[in-house]
Amino acid sequence: MEGLLLSVHVLAGIVFVGGSAVAASLFPRYAPVAATVPAGAPDDAGRAGERNEAVAVLLHRITRVYGLLGIVVPVVGIVLAMVQGRMAEIWINVAMLLTAAAGLLLALVIYPRQKAALADPDGGARLRSLAMYAGIYNLLWAIVVVLMIVRPGAE
Repeated sequence: MEGLLLSVHVLAGIVFVGGSAVAASLFPRYAPVAATVPAGAPDDAGRAGERNEAVAVLLHRITRVYGLLGIVVPVVGIVLAMVQGRMAEIWINVAMLLTAAAGLLLALVIYPRQKAALADPDGGARLRSLAMYAGIYNLLWAIVVVLMIVRPGAE
């Protein structure tokens, strides 16, 4: 049973969390900017002509769907920790807190700002902040992965 739970936990993490992380990270590159910004004009990184609203809409949808499906990861992780008798270990609790923070960041900040960026494009300021929040989201998940591997304080 532990092997099955661990497999589902890891695969769901790779597919759903990884998918939402990539989609959230790529969204700012393809999202439209206000009409006052000339089409094909270079952005802050010197890239020109990458804006594509259809791609941004798809990335927004992936962020939402994979973010929702990503709930499987902590649910199965908690069940696995209970089966293994590890719920009292500090690394599990820290990982759960960071997972909750990442989920809240995605649901309450990243997804709504993506939606707003599609509905009402601005000059790019919103997209820069979205890129920062996506980076924080990815960093939180990277820390969780390190905790899962290193397991500081494990019995």
